[in-house]
Amino acid sequence: MRNRLRELRAERSWSQEELADRLEVSRQSVNAIETGKYDPSLPLAFRIARLFERRIEEIFEETL
Repeated sequence: MRNRLRELRAERSWSQEELADRLEVSRQSVNAIETGKYDPSLPLAFRIARLFERRIEEIFEETL
């Protein structure tokens, strides 16, 4: 799954640690999501979408 998490985080000048704190996850989780090594759970995807005021589909894109 592709995502725009790194791009959205950079627009706000947040470090991975700052984003992790806002989402209540580890920095390693943020890194794994950004690099495509981990797909977030649905509840986490919703938290990310709310934080960035976007729809989930605007952040995450399925790859076939």
